Amino acid sequence: MMVDARAHGARNANRQQGLPEQVASYVRERIFSGEVKPGEFLRMEPICEAVGVSNTPVREGMQLLRSEGFVQMVPRRGFIVASFTRRDIRDLFWAQAQLAGELAARAASNISSEQLARLDQIMAENKEAVAAGDSQRVTDLGHEFHRQINHAADSHRLALLLGSVVKHLPNRFYATIEQQVDATVNEHPQLVEALRTRNTRAARSMMKKHIATTADHLIAKLEEQGMWSDDTAK
Repeated sequence: MMVDARAHGARNANRQQGLPEQVASYVRERIFSGEVKPGEFLRMEPICEAVGVSNTPVREGMQLLRSEGFVQMVPRRGFIVASFTRRDIRDLFWAQAQLAGELAARAASNISSEQLARLDQIMAENKEAVAAGDSQRVTDLGHEFHRQINHAADSHRLALLLGSVVKHLPNRFYATIEQQVDATVNEHPQLVEALRTRNTRAARSMMKKHIATTADHLIAKLEEQGMWSDDTAK
């Protein structure tokens, strides 16, 4: 079968455009997990090896992180992790909570029986994953749960805005925070019940509270790891 060269080129271009974001995502995770701390230099070679890319996407990913305020460039020396505070984290989650809360409220008005059934299935699978200690599966199911709600809201532009905020937040290690796993198991069923009963006010409120609680758990985790050595980083 003949392959359209233009389509092939477009796919390659899209892949190349995605590599810097892969780098940025990897470094964000390391920052938010406490593996690297403010003031530490980020060496290019280990990042290239970890992500499986060349120097160019790494440099582009670093510039992306610089534009987001996660890293700073030191002339002739490279990039260091920028300082950030507890308030910075709470601000990011506050923005996420406002958008996700509105999407949940709209989902309560629009959600179908099929979509509710899918949420029930996700929650059942999540319980199994938690019992098995499968942290990656717990993380994936958590993302899928929220994607289903955002899709049910049928508000594409609002979902895109939420996505632009969420990409600044860590993805992979929520399932390592015991309190966050417990909150998911306990709060997701309550949220689904609000959706099932078409209670827009409750859906909005529960979603906002759920995300705000996530911020508290993340901050507590970073404090345990010594992210902030004194009380100046409020």
